[in-house]
Amino acid sequence: MHLLAREETGLRCLLRVALEGRTGAPVPIAQIAAREGISGVYAAKLMRQLRLAELVESTRGAAGGYRLARPAQEITVWDAIQALDESFLPTTTCDCEPSDRIDCRRTTDCAISSLWRRLGSRIRRELTAVTLEELCSGSLDQPGHVSLPVTAMTSATSATKTTSKTRTLGPIPERTATWPYST
Repeated sequence: MHLLAREETGLRCLLRVALEGRTGAPVPIAQIAAREGISGVYAAKLMRQLRLAELVESTRGAAGGYRLARPAQEITVWDAIQALDESFLPTTTCDCEPSDRIDCRRTTDCAISSLWRRLGSRIRRELTAVTLEELCSGSLDQPGHVSLPVTAMTSATSATKTTSKTRTLGPIPERTATWPYST
């Protein structure tokens, strides 16, 4: 499993349509591309994949563009990622045929497949639980503090001897900017 730039950029394009299309007017491909800093051709390719997955609808013509095919609260991040890359979480990690597994040299791969399936199931469940509406509104949980390990050098010790301390930073200040999803 790996999130490619294609999935992230496609998800950002879908969010752009959700945010800028709240009035019901279609969002032009040129506007999506400009706001996301990508070429119009690449934006069109990503939007085509989202349209084929029935996440967006397109309208042709001078006043055309894209709008969500369903309300934002009914479209999940998992829906978008699956539309952009069907192999994001493969269902199997082994290419062997069942009859070949007797002589398989990669038995350790098969032995850990259950781990990857379990992790894949949890990732899928988490991505299915997050909707476009939650992303648009910024209502996802954010941590209140971050603990960072800090390695401190003391002047009395040599350069090879360090002491490790953990310092807890205070609450993260709320973001006032809504970039990159501002309208």
